[in-house]
Amino acid sequence: MSTAPEQTPDADAEQPQAPAGPRIEVLGDASPEQVAALVAVLSGLGGGEEEVPAGPPSRWASPERLVRHAVHPSRGGWVASGLPR
Repeated sequence: MSTAPEQTPDADAEQPQAPAGPRIEVLGDASPEQVAALVAVLSGLGGGEEEVPAGPPSRWASPERLVRHAVHPSRGGWVASGLPR
């Protein structure tokens, strides 16, 4: 005697699958060209892929680079005059 409920494989196959996206119903007599135009307009309006976030900004494009730092006379001090910190 088993206490688990019995499942038939046919019961899962009979359930309809839900549509993957929103459903659009066209009322009236629409020609295939009109339906194609409607689909083209609606698909061009939005959705699709998400924008890829930009990576970290380059140190050369950083606004802090515009601020002049004090250049101390030292061995290799000239490097600090042109490179970002």
